[in-house]
Amino acid sequence: MSSATIVGTARTWSEMIKLSHSVFALPFALLATFLAARPQRPTIEQVLWIVACMVSARSAAMTFNRLVDAAIDARNPRTAGRPIPAGQISPRVAWLIFAAACGVFALCCAGFYVRFANPWPLLLSLPTLAAICGYSYAKRFTRFSHMILGVVIAFAPVAAWIAIQPATLGLPAVLLMGAVACWIAGFDIIYACLDVEFDRSAGLHSLPSRIGVGPALWVARGLHVATVALLVALAPLAGLGTPYLVGVAVVAAVLAVENAIVSPGDLSRVNLAFFTCNGLVGLVLGGMGICDILLK
Repeated sequence: MSSATIVGTARTWSEMIKLSHSVFALPFALLATFLAARPQRPTIEQVLWIVACMVSARSAAMTFNRLVDAAIDARNPRTAGRPIPAGQISPRVAWLIFAAACGVFALCCAGFYVRFANPWPLLLSLPTLAAICGYSYAKRFTRFSHMILGVVIAFAPVAAWIAIQPATLGLPAVLLMGAVACWIAGFDIIYACLDVEFDRSAGLHSLPSRIGVGPALWVARGLHVATVALLVALAPLAGLGTPYLVGVAVVAAVLAVENAIVSPGDLSRVNLAFFTCNGLVGLVLGGMGICDILLK
């Protein structure tokens, strides 16, 4: 395989799994990293291990999702152009990439044991991979697949906390996990509104396809209200102050916009709500929370 082919495949794979969307949950994991390390600061090495774990785990999960959903994607006009059903990446190559991503994740987890004598990331690596990959089957049997996705991804800040300082794991980590779970479940419901008719015809159990777009959007709004409430509740328990709360206020405004620009009669701005708004949520809250910690 030529270098040009390798680069092209890497670029196609990166687009297939939306590698840039690692920005969604990564800031929350980094916020947990800084919270767990207090009263000290996490080392640069620890931060790099966390980033590597996050990116490799998400890469494995998204590659697995594209593989097991390839036949479904091929039947859906919205997703038929994805690289695997379109023949741009072969299943064999995708499975090799999946295996490599899993291996990198396991090695990064082992790094915490080797470098910091913390065995928990390595011990939890296989259950974590099983959970984040197993989500791909949820929509085949339950309308609550969005909530399952939220919980699975929301383990990221808890995992980061365990990797840095498992002895201090407590209610703040649980609240942060709950906020991320509600946020992700909410925006996944909004995104699923694009496939209501296809999901019904294919027998898939997305919430919008089961209860209708209008009611599903109200569930998403309720989940995003819960997100903000949990983020506010986190502040006093985690000793976070004004910079963090300013970040929460911005997040609340962004989520309000995200839910306002989508309606049952107009789904044309779902992609704007999904990509732009949610990217801002992670970056703003993670950034302002970390600044709050560093300024103390």
